[in-house]
Amino acid sequence: MTVLQQVSADRMKIIMFFPFLLLVCSVSADQTETAVQQSSKQNIHAVLRELTASLAVQKQWITVLQRENQEQAANLESQKTEIDQLKQQLQVKQVAFSVGLRDQDSGHTGPFNTATTLIFKRVITNIGNAYNPHTGIFTAPVRGAYHFELHIVGAGDTTMAVSVHKNQSDILIAQSIFKSGAHGASNGASLLLEIGDQVYVKLSENSNIFDGLGFHTTFSGHLIFTM
Repeated sequence: MTVLQQVSADRMKIIMFFPFLLLVCSVSADQTETAVQQSSKQNIHAVLRELTASLAVQKQWITVLQRENQEQAANLESQKTEIDQLKQQLQVKQVAFSVGLRDQDSGHTGPFNTATTLIFKRVITNIGNAYNPHTGIFTAPVRGAYHFELHIVGAGDTTMAVSVHKNQSDILIAQSIFKSGAHGASNGASLLLEIGDQVYVKLSENSNIFDGLGFHTTFSGHLIFTM
């Protein structure tokens, strides 16, 4: 075989092999592309799983933080209330009042069909303004020990019976029954009061008492010490 014939034969082999090479390359490219796509999908799914897990953890942390914030807010509110109470106790160092039953005249009060809260209208002393002359009620501004005294007077054929109340409870009673002349009764007690506790006097049913410009019937109280 001549050199020219050998070259021609080689060219024919190359021409015949080239389509086969293109087919192999095409198949290989398709397989590579498919593999890449599958790998990309797997990576995307993996990333999505990680994001989902991360979001779940973040939600848990957010719930925990919200709960802690609520607890801290409640603690701050409680501390603020305690601080306000302490401030009030520091500010209110002296509390004392003394009041007469009638304001500018003399006369009897009662009798009534039911027990009635007495409104001592004539204010002699009201240091701290804890006594309300419009309701007859003393309201404790601070926690502490307080002392109260009650003095009542009757005249003529009268039955006197009054009681000192702490909130809804009877604490002490002063009473007297006379057929003629003037007569009186007194009583007193020291009480432990919380902030907001109320102390007042009630006239018992079918009783009457007397008061005049000389302060015959009085109700008094004062703070002994805070606690």
